[in-house]
Amino acid sequence: MRSSCFAVLAALALGLPGLPARAALFEDDEARKAILELRNKLQQSEEAQRQRFEQLSSQIQTQLKPVSGSMLDLNNQIDALRGELAKLRGQNEQLARDLSETQRKLNDQTASLDTRLKPLEPQKVSLDGREFQVGPDERSQYDAAMGLVRRGDFDEAAAAFAGFLKRFPASGYNDSVRFWLGNAQYGKRDYKDAIATFKAFISGNPQHPRAPEALLALANCQIELKDSKTARRSLQDLIKAYPGTEAAQAGKERLASLK
Repeated sequence: MRSSCFAVLAALALGLPGLPARAALFEDDEARKAILELRNKLQQSEEAQRQRFEQLSSQIQTQLKPVSGSMLDLNNQIDALRGELAKLRGQNEQLARDLSETQRKLNDQTASLDTRLKPLEPQKVSLDGREFQVGPDERSQYDAAMGLVRRGDFDEAAAAFAGFLKRFPASGYNDSVRFWLGNAQYGKRDYKDAIATFKAFISGNPQHPRAPEALLALANCQIELKDSKTARRSLQDLIKAYPGTEAAQAGKERLASLK
């Protein structure tokens, strides 16, 4: 810096005509003074620029600080919302899994309940040309009594059928129960009770598919009791009321054999 100032001052001195060489040269003190003044001015300028820069920087920072704070807050809020969204998404996925598992368990329980209740529900039965609803107890007791008949246990069968009529007086099975009760009574040689049972069955169900068989069984009971006259009349009624049936054909054969 000092050499630059000397060069400037020398150039100024040489550029002024008519000045003596001695007058053109500054004294060392004056030169140093000029240099100091220039240095001070330069320092002042630099200081002024620095202060101005700091002032502008401070103003910019002051102005940007709310924006930065707002942006930071906004970013924090966005991050928080993202976290909440991820948490909710996880909860929704868990709820969906829980719902699916609950639905599966409910379906299993429903199927299990249906399986347990199905045997307790009324069932449609087709018997002797008729269809009707029966409860599980009705069907179970009827099947058990029929099993006794098939095994030839007529005493137990008669008791089972009589008990069925008392327990289920309005059952759709009752017509067939009376028919088989008469056969069970016939099987255990209780002919009088069998006759009463068959008569009640025939009078109450003359169009029943088993009515011809019941009338033939009635005649057989009468024959066993040596009541040939009444048996002949029953066989004649059979042949007349139900012609063309197997029971009527059998009745003709029995009628021919009676004396």
